[in-house]
Amino acid sequence: MKLKRRGTLLGRAMAGPARRPLAGRGARAPALAGVALGALVAVVVLPPAAWLSRGVASASGEHLLLADARGTVWSGSAVLVLAGGSGSRDAIALPGRVHWRLGLDGLALRLVLRQDCCTEQPLTLRVQPGFGRLRVELPAPDARAGGTPEIGQWPMEGLAGLGTPWNTLAPRGTMALASPGFTAESAQGRWRFSGRIDVALRGAGSRLATLPSLGDYRLSVQARDDGGAALQLSTDQGALQLSGQGEWAPTLRFRGQASAAPGAEAVLSNLLNIIGRRQGAVSLISIG
Repeated sequence: MKLKRRGTLLGRAMAGPARRPLAGRGARAPALAGVALGALVAVVVLPPAAWLSRGVASASGEHLLLADARGTVWSGSAVLVLAGGSGSRDAIALPGRVHWRLGLDGLALRLVLRQDCCTEQPLTLRVQPGFGRLRVELPAPDARAGGTPEIGQWPMEGLAGLGTPWNTLAPRGTMALASPGFTAESAQGRWRFSGRIDVALRGAGSRLATLPSLGDYRLSVQARDDGGAALQLSTDQGALQLSGQGEWAPTLRFRGQASAAPGAEAVLSNLLNIIGRRQGAVSLISIG
């Protein structure tokens, strides 16, 4: 009987510790499942900003990059980089960070952007994707603002990051955007536009010219009744005289010319040779 009792006690002693780890693992399993489920929900509801960074790079052919992306797809920030595309070594980061907020606006996405260096007021875009369609709208500004308010001003030095021919020209100066409202809509690869957007180039320069400034210029994109857009390039002032007209209907076509103001012919000769095909004192510009 004593042996049997000792055996029973021995069996209990051996069985007890063996059951406790199993019970511990059983208790931890729901906790681990809860953590995994929480992580999955967080990724779905709050996807990391890196996902948006990869999407922007793919959609732009790696010409527009969001470096050091922080936050989420819905609210975050990054360093905006202009690059020469896949395999290119050209890349220039714009100063400061770009901040975004993304939310729903009916069937569209509402994107609010602010960049430390370049926008005084947040820039709002309304993006509406669809089957074979994409609509991007820059809403009309508050009528109380008066005139055509500027969207922002960006340093032109960043354009050199896009590669050829910008890395050769190495532009300087400021590029300002203004618009009373503009919409671009793509349906099965064909673009239609409404509204207007103006690009002002101020204090434009290039390393190919010794002049500190080549001049001030304006490019206007005005939608037409047929859905296409008319382009107009003009010179406000400067040693380099630029002019031209074009259209985007359905593809981009532009014809213009560049020439030197009296007294600047010698200093601008090399730049005129690169801008377009020389025809005497004039350089002809042709796109599309």
